[in-house]
Amino acid sequence: MRPTKRLLALGVASVLLAACGHKDKDAPLAFVPADTPYVVASLDKLDDSAYEAVLAQLNYEAPGQVAQLKSYAQEFDAKGNADAARLLRAVVAELDGKNAETVLKNVGVDLKTGSAVYGVGLSPVARAALADPAAWDAFVGRLETAYGKKLDTADAGGQAYRHVALGDSGTQLIIATVGKNAVAALLPADAAQPLIRQALGVDRPEKNLQDDGRLADLAKDKGYKDYVVGQVDLTRLLPLVAAGKDPLFASFLKQQSKKTGEPAPQIPASCQEEATRVAARVPSFSFGYTKLDLHHVEQRVDVALASDITSAFSGLKVELPGLGNDATGPFDASIALPVEQIRTFFTTQSEAVAAKPFACPAFASLNDSFAKMGSTMQQAAIPPFGDIRGVRLVVDSYKPGAPGAAIPQITGRVVLATRNPAGLLAMSQAVLGGEFKLAADGKPVALPANLTQSLGMPGWAAMNGQAIAIGLGDGEDNKLDDVLMGSTGDAGRLSRLHLNGDMYRTWVDVMSDKAQQYASAMAEAATADGAPDSQAADTATAQRSKAQFDAMKAQAARVVQVTGEAHMDDKGLVISGAVEYK
Repeated sequence: MRPTKRLLALGVASVLLAACGHKDKDAPLAFVPADTPYVVASLDKLDDSAYEAVLAQLNYEAPGQVAQLKSYAQEFDAKGNADAARLLRAVVAELDGKNAETVLKNVGVDLKTGSAVYGVGLSPVARAALADPAAWDAFVGRLETAYGKKLDTADAGGQAYRHVALGDSGTQLIIATVGKNAVAALLPADAAQPLIRQALGVDRPEKNLQDDGRLADLAKDKGYKDYVVGQVDLTRLLPLVAAGKDPLFASFLKQQSKKTGEPAPQIPASCQEEATRVAARVPSFSFGYTKLDLHHVEQRVDVALASDITSAFSGLKVELPGLGNDATGPFDASIALPVEQIRTFFTTQSEAVAAKPFACPAFASLNDSFAKMGSTMQQAAIPPFGDIRGVRLVVDSYKPGAPGAAIPQITGRVVLATRNPAGLLAMSQAVLGGEFKLAADGKPVALPANLTQSLGMPGWAAMNGQAIAIGLGDGEDNKLDDVLMGSTGDAGRLSRLHLNGDMYRTWVDVMSDKAQQYASAMAEAATADGAPDSQAADTATAQRSKAQFDAMKAQAARVVQVTGEAHMDDKGLVISGAVEYK
């Protein structure tokens, strides 16, 4: 038996060593402290499909980003900050007219291997894998030349790094090439050596996220791909802030005291306890991709919530017609608004805060907010508002209003689910005046002529025992029965969304046109006599907005559809979104 046991033990040990051996101990995740309050990181290398998708997205976004950087540079020039303007133009020179692969090669970054952004305490650290450390150092050198002066250099445990004070903020930016990683961190201006060494990775954390496996377990539980996974742990973050002892936060308070001449505020002991109390209600939120390739980008966000919050809604089936179906209209959105359950839940929360109000100054405003919420919830009980269950909006066509017209031309349907459709109808009759008879048989009835004339299109209404539907536009009367008979929400369902590519492009075009008009108006105003000092900044902001919408127009041409949904499960709120591209 003993030889057999030895062989089994040897076999198990070999498996464990093999499992550990495949981990790259110099991967960015290996430097992330296991107790970090926030992290966004790659768990594994991007596969070819995901890599191509990321490159394509970067290439589509690049023109808009370059245009915005140019605008920021102009704004810095106008404010007399020539150094910052030169630095931004140097970044523009690295990006302008180049595809993503060329930029990555020029700066030496290894996008496939990945990166991590995380907190050493509250101090943010960014660590990216490098394909060519020499190219990265040359890139930083080009930025230094553009900035007009070399950054200060220093040494931490034998690791050289550059650093620069960020104005009078009490913080400094440190940059280093550590092995095959590029590292940048925001630290207190007077950061002690142990903090600098840990940020750089000279001193590794006692426990790291790669070995801890917390992020990998989270990804597996939520269905996130390994490409990028993020988590903000509020049970660590909020008490860390409330204690006031974190070096970055303490430096911020110290610097604010210098600016105001007032003593640094003393944080009451109650703040840490109450931060823990708040964090217990919303312990964390996380996010990641669930699918990523050239034609699909699907993401999911999870908000962890206390059990009494999830239990109030996770089993709730909201009787909103259409909430139980996949949304399919050009624009189709269903939102659960179960006023009765919402009122009960928030009244309970309001009473809990009133029974034990917050004493910490940072949270004291919550006392008034919850008191007002309690009052509002009592008013929400008044019919017909207290009977509302949800709303669905389907837009079949959208045409911007003609010049001078305030209202665009929209055709579609609205469904308002309620426990008392007849009561809602009676209130509508009182508001609109006149007699408008509508039976609960689902059959469409033409809206009053005075209403349709003001809208400039025909309209109808239909009602059954759970909702009232209104249709505006030719042919919408024939679609009311379908929306009234739509499947109601399954347990925990809160919303659904669908937007097709044509509707998305229409809306982006409208917003882009408005941004163009605003930018032109701001540019003209900037040349007028007596223009205020803020006009240059306002003009630059308008130009950045225009650039952003121009970039959105370029991407909109690829969009087939945008979808989304939200539901409550026994762990918290889940929000999913997807974009399909041509």
